[in-house]
Amino acid sequence: MNIVVLVKQVPDSGAERSLSADYSVDRASASNVINEMDEYAIEEALKIKEAHGGEVTVLTVGPGGATDSIRKALSMGPDKAVHVQDDALHGSCAVATSKVLAAALRTLNADLIISGAESTDGRVQVVPHMLAELLGVAALTGARKLTVDGSQLTVERQTDEGYEIVTAATPAIVSVWDTINEPRYPSFKGIMAAKKKPVQSLALGDLGIDAGEVGFAGASSQVIEFTKRPVRNGGAKVIDEGNGGEQLVAYLATEKFV
Repeated sequence: MNIVVLVKQVPDSGAERSLSADYSVDRASASNVINEMDEYAIEEALKIKEAHGGEVTVLTVGPGGATDSIRKALSMGPDKAVHVQDDALHGSCAVATSKVLAAALRTLNADLIISGAESTDGRVQVVPHMLAELLGVAALTGARKLTVDGSQLTVERQTDEGYEIVTAATPAIVSVWDTINEPRYPSFKGIMAAKKKPVQSLALGDLGIDAGEVGFAGASSQVIEFTKRPVRNGGAKVIDEGNGGEQLVAYLATEKFV
């Protein structure tokens, strides 16, 4: 089975994050890592390869610095990678990014595309659905379990109430949550092997996409303004002098909790 895993490099969610003057995510000064949910997608692809054979390709759209995350992904076990990088991509929205990913995926002839359910920087959860529409394939999203039987896929789709069982035939795209598996740690052997694995670099011209369709010029949405998260205050202290309950209720009322 030919499996492609979508991997995105994002600013570390555990560190301070900010926007640049052009309202794009400031990646230059951030500590950038593989999107956490994508590591579960990589693990699931490797498990399928181990059970059914085939090849796993990592696909990334991002700047030159994303090579670090590509090598980290390859050290987990995938066979090769494709890196779409072009200066014109800076500022691309989810719609434009989906166009680029779809164009790259058409060159890879994947039976199965696996992605994380969301990225920790955008958190819009729409790219898998957009790709399914652009490629004309089934979308099995929000998976907590994936079963492969030949060309038949069965997914337990995680919901707030439990899960739904959804099936489809390949080719298809599956997005996964962090409940689906436990990603493996790269071994020293895997880290060394990743340095020799092929990484194909593609530009927009290689995919037949005009620069005007992506970046800020082709964005379907725009950030008008933003403010930083307000500094957390020390909170309010209630001293009980016989009317502590009344003070507490009054405070909760002002905060619209009661």
